[in-house]
Amino acid sequence: MQHKFIFICGLHRSGTSLLYDILKEQKNISGHTKTNVPKDEGQHIQTVYPIAKKFGGPGKFGFNKKAYLDEKSNLITDANKKLLFEQWSKYWNLNNDFLLEKSPPNIIKSLFLQKMFPNSYFITIYRHPVATSLATKKWSKTSHLSLIDHWIKCHKQWNKDKFNLKNYMEFSYEELVGNTPDVLKKISLLLKTEISNPLTHIKKDINEKYFALWKKNRRNLFYMRNIKKAEKKFEADINKFKYSFKETYINNS
Repeated sequence: MQHKFIFICGLHRSGTSLLYDILKEQKNISGHTKTNVPKDEGQHIQTVYPIAKKFGGPGKFGFNKKAYLDEKSNLITDANKKLLFEQWSKYWNLNNDFLLEKSPPNIIKSLFLQKMFPNSYFITIYRHPVATSLATKKWSKTSHLSLIDHWIKCHKQWNKDKFNLKNYMEFSYEELVGNTPDVLKKISLLLKTEISNPLTHIKKDINEKYFALWKKNRRNLFYMRNIKKAEKKFEADINKFKYSFKETYINNS
């Protein structure tokens, strides 16, 4: 195909929508528009593979092995490649060089998507697991421990898959909001196209309210044991992403 495909990967509430809004502003990138589905996510406007909701939705889908798709999936057929492009292209401007798609389950489907669309770029954004988890809790209604566990599982899969991707990059939500020009420059180098400063308003320090809530819940008899268990069990895992539960205790009363 003459087009290049950009897939944004990252869990719900990790900053994927912010990144999507920034990129679809660009003059040579077309994102899905007027889809009438949540956040214009591509998963909701296709019938080739199951959506995250079938596997539990936010904070849960990564626990189901059937939600994972790779380059060996039996869904990879010429007919499905054609169908998926046809379903997605209804909401793209095909005059643009780059076609952009964003769905949280992409984080565990990157090898599948690359096989479907070989001329692809993958951009993964991750956010502090405490902020991601607490922002997701209203949908998942699962425990603090389970939400952190889900974050770890999905990101471990990404870390495993990314080395088999031809074109990818990753950065944190904290980097994006803290040093936007630098991150956009790196994206520009990956795509070999100009990425302009965003018109989208970027809010900072949003993590702090979730850190404060985590610390408050840590003193709550109902949540205390669950939170302390999560901190003990997963501190080493999140350290690999340069995060720590100790960050939630700083400057939060």
